[in-house]
Amino acid sequence: MNINTPTPHNNAKLGDIAKTVLMPGDPLRAKYIAEKYFKNPKLYNDVRGMLGYTGEYKGVTLSVQGSGMGVPSMGIYSKELFEGYDVDNIIRIGSAGSLDNDNASDISKSVNLGDIVIASDVVTDSNYIVANHYDVTPTASEKLLNIARKKAENKNNIKLGTIYTSDTFYMEHSLLEEMSKKDIMGVEMETLALYANAKVSNKNALALFTITDKLLRGISVSAKERQSGLDEMIEFALDIAVELEKENK
Repeated sequence: MNINTPTPHNNAKLGDIAKTVLMPGDPLRAKYIAEKYFKNPKLYNDVRGMLGYTGEYKGVTLSVQGSGMGVPSMGIYSKELFEGYDVDNIIRIGSAGSLDNDNASDISKSVNLGDIVIASDVVTDSNYIVANHYDVTPTASEKLLNIARKKAENKNNIKLGTIYTSDTFYMEHSLLEEMSKKDIMGVEMETLALYANAKVSNKNALALFTITDKLLRGISVSAKERQSGLDEMIEFALDIAVELEKENK
């Protein structure tokens, strides 16, 4: 493996990727973010179509790269960024499905379509931690979590709680019903691997989601609402990244 290109899945050279990376699942969303929000974005990776860009936002150098779908893909890309490219912080930005937990024991964990969820911790059906012999608890990094909390103050549509990472996209209805009895704020497919890899690598990770679906009711936000909701979440993530840079100076 070439020392200047540390992994087979990324043709960036050392130094091409910023210390803080935003990671949507969809590489085309990475392209969208770079073109809409970054000043002078530079494409650093196109291997397997997993696009990655570095640019400037509010005077801070940041990167954005797709992670692909599911725990295995996030496991690969986040580990390589942390350990191959010495990335310090990854902020996952994605969508999640709600379990209609309008009767959650804590009203702050009742979520609506369009709400933004900050994932404090993860429960899962994935075998990722066991298979890798990791002795870690998958939680958000306190440094990023504290910034997110401050940024979310007085914003009623931004909520904090537990996310369920599943290896299965088409989950059985009975399982969803059982999970809906718990205080789980959303279901998605990547955060477990990100949080576990961050713990093992002694790096920082945070996952943010826009709630785009009510899984038990079979309803979703419109295409227009989905885009505007994702933009709000993206801007929230970018502001967290900028505040992190200020704190690190």
